[in-house]
Amino acid sequence: MDLPKKTKAAILFEQKKPLRIENISLPEELSYGQVLVKINYSGICGSQIGEIDGVKGEDKYLPHLLGHEGSGIVLKVGEGVSTVKVDDEVILHWREGDGINSALPTYMLDDISVNAGWVTTFNQYAVISENRLTSISKGIDQVQAPLLGCALTTGFGVIENDANLKIGESVVIFGSGGVGLSMIQAAKLRGAYPIIAVDKYEGRLELAEKCGADYSLLSNDIDLVLKEIINLTNNSLDVFIDNTGVPQVIESGYSLVKKTGKLILVGVPKFDKSIRIHSLPMHFGKTIKGSEGGNCNPAIDIPKLTTLLDKGRLDITDQVTKICGLNDINDAISDMKTGKANGRIIIDLNTT
Repeated sequence: MDLPKKTKAAILFEQKKPLRIENISLPEELSYGQVLVKINYSGICGSQIGEIDGVKGEDKYLPHLLGHEGSGIVLKVGEGVSTVKVDDEVILHWREGDGINSALPTYMLDDISVNAGWVTTFNQYAVISENRLTSISKGIDQVQAPLLGCALTTGFGVIENDANLKIGESVVIFGSGGVGLSMIQAAKLRGAYPIIAVDKYEGRLELAEKCGADYSLLSNDIDLVLKEIINLTNNSLDVFIDNTGVPQVIESGYSLVKKTGKLILVGVPKFDKSIRIHSLPMHFGKTIKGSEGGNCNPAIDIPKLTTLLDKGRLDITDQVTKICGLNDINDAISDMKTGKANGRIIIDLNTT
């Protein structure tokens, strides 16, 4: 087959502005360790919304491509690539897996350079670093498969690696979007109790209960939520996981967990916001830990999760609540920000 020379892509040109849909030129050659992938489906993660909104501050790499969880098919491999081959079905992920960490690709829009990281998924074709790809067996649902690139691996990694949640331990998962729902499912499989989901949108809480939450609480009145959590856990909460990055939520979580409890930070506060805590309890067993993608290893964890899916031990059907084409990506992002979308939105790159 003739390899593509151009790709349609959603590009961030300016922070806090809608993405622009453009046809851009692919790099003419693959560098050492690079792989050309036809992307079939991509998830939208809260991290991309953070990039668009400038949560971490000024973006020095504009214009650039976005997206870090997807599913696709390998079209061509560059020199040195050994972990994937042409025609492999693959998961695209942002955490490093096996293989080469390649140079970054540059795309062109007329005479304008368009930057990209080691993985991007808001484009129909992409040049990906080998270590951001993991092969999966044919037959895995390609629509659901993008969740293996971030939502599932992060959610399960946070529960298993960061929280090290044990049977019978109580956990609050504050923020029940795509990653939060995966945490709930992981906590259920680990035998945690009670699993308490908190979110500001009723639709997400309904979905959280489907995924295994024992209790769901609306976060509109934070003081009332804290009282309810104290009541449900007999004032002995083991783990509080924050997915929001809201300083008040983080501070509340620190105060809620018991003397030897754990506060796990997944959400990132805006760059100009700080949290305030009294550190004395940390001298007596209370801990705070920041998570980077659940410290997962995609090369190990994705096969584990696909086995659970294949054997019926894990069902993520309910997590995908909307599918749309690339041209509708800005509407999809808006739906995520406003809570109109309860679970993961999947972009069908085969549909414009």
